[in-house]
Amino acid sequence: MRARAALLAAVLLAAVLTPASPARAASPVLMITRIYYDSPGTDTRTNASRNAEYVLLKNTTRARINLNRWTVRDRANHVYTFGASYLAAGATVVLRTGGGTNTAATRFWNSGNYIWNNDTDTAYLRSPAGTAVDSCASNSTRVDYTAC
Repeated sequence: MRARAALLAAVLLAAVLTPASPARAASPVLMITRIYYDSPGTDTRTNASRNAEYVLLKNTTRARINLNRWTVRDRANHVYTFGASYLAAGATVVLRTGGGTNTAATRFWNSGNYIWNNDTDTAYLRSPAGTAVDSCASNSTRVDYTAC
């Protein structure tokens, strides 16, 4: 009987002293999946060249997401704010640096300059409340894009 009580006490003590495993971080509902930070060829600052720079975002949920007031920014704090639009469940949206006509699948920053540095930079995604949701860093001059 004593041995059983001692064993039970040891098991209970171990349960109390064993740290709880950390909770798994929830996957973001919207995430950065790719940054094409160096448009192909010489940087000519043409609209076509600027539009070859882009960030690809994916809705990872089974519901559509209201993109209104979500933001994408770089390390230098250039900020793009999404207007009223929705992203379907599982769908992607491309955010291009240059100008164009926004569609459900492609948005345009309408910047007259390049946003992303050709060697190192970081894209930050924030919710409408300003909460950091995702980020993706590039750090290479050997390739023109990074998968996140």
